Amino acid sequence: MSSPTSTGTGQPASGHVTLIGGGPGAHDLITVRGMNRLRAADVIVADHLGPTDQLDQLCDLSGKEVIDASKLPYGKQMAQEKINELLITHARAGRTVARLKGGDPYVFGRGFEELVACREAGIQCEVVPGVTSAVSVPAAADVPVTQRGVVHSFTVVSGHVPPGHPKSLVDYDALARTGGTLVVIMGVKNSPAIATALIAAGRGPETPVAVIQEGTTARERSFRGVLGGLGALISDNGVTPPAVIVIGEVAGL
Repeated sequence: MSSPTSTGTGQPASGHVTLIGGGPGAHDLITVRGMNRLRAADVIVADHLGPTDQLDQLCDLSGKEVIDASKLPYGKQMAQEKINELLITHARAGRTVARLKGGDPYVFGRGFEELVACREAGIQCEVVPGVTSAVSVPAAADVPVTQRGVVHSFTVVSGHVPPGHPKSLVDYDALARTGGTLVVIMGVKNSPAIATALIAAGRGPETPVAVIQEGTTARERSFRGVLGGLGALISDNGVTPPAVIVIGEVAGL
């Protein structure tokens, strides 16, 4: 992989890709640099998370090609390969490409995979960090992930596969013992299994939890409960993705 080209804070030359963290959902929580890159783009390749339905409030879309990457007609793995191909093809044609992702590109966003694909193809690629939903969504719902005198650590995990799954890289036994705040993203479906694993490893069933759906948007809903009832809290309230789950004493403040 070639060495990165330094871009500083200036706008890179044409024929390049910028990976942009769009923030947790509300359009005005994107960074100023991210908004400026969208305005300068010829092509926007957008995910379904982040401010994708509010692009017209961030930039003038006339003359831009907007590609909804969440609707590519391919399987999961092929979709990522197709996205990589789109970025490279448009950049090679001399276009300024903005790859808009939810949250931060490097927090469970496959951003580094896309950067590697671009660099290996000889394409300049810039990364614009974003506000991750793992801390901003709880904050918007008045849940701090840390609090002086309550907890001195927090861990962010992906819950897209359940505990014990062959592809899971999360050590839930170790997490249960830390006593720190646990923030789970992409964990709505597997929340009952996650709660069961944590309790089996020693985390108290009365540990407070908070569930925030579509945080920072007009559709935000939040619910409080305890770890032992996490599955019921989600099912009884009809919670659907995207949602952030906070487990720990801070969820009871």
